[in-house]
Amino acid sequence: MKDIHLIALTVNGKAHEIVVESRRTLADVLRHDLGYTGTHIGCEHGICGACTVLLDGQPVRACLIFGVQADGCDVRTVEGLADGEELSDLQKAFSRCHGLQCGFCTPGFLMLSEAYLSEQDGVPDESEVREVMAANICRCTGYQGIVKAVRQVAEERAG
Repeated sequence: MKDIHLIALTVNGKAHEIVVESRRTLADVLRHDLGYTGTHIGCEHGICGACTVLLDGQPVRACLIFGVQADGCDVRTVEGLADGEELSDLQKAFSRCHGLQCGFCTPGFLMLSEAYLSEQDGVPDESEVREVMAANICRCTGYQGIVKAVRQVAEERAG
């Protein structure tokens, strides 16, 4: 008999109740059970950051969190950044600054960046942004476009 649990969580503002096996990761629950396929699964060891989502506002690796651990939590995925068809300022900046190439790591970088920017007062310098972004791995862009995009959005949000 499978060890299953009924959990309730809110994803991008929408409430969900779902029965999940204890062994299933939050990434699996989001992608396979709830259809939020923007959360990418890369290394499945918490190293690459492609699966980064916001759990109660904090960036977490969805491959390292069990779905049952998200019971009662608010989850925000990359799908929750845009307002319908209108991309968020951060998504637009990633595109404008060439902060994406193949796009596989992009959802994780966007969510890490969103969490980082939500805690910022003012505009961080390049080295600070690089230090935060070093938590995720990109094999295509060389990070310069990502750093530039994050700094541009910080400047725009600071006024």
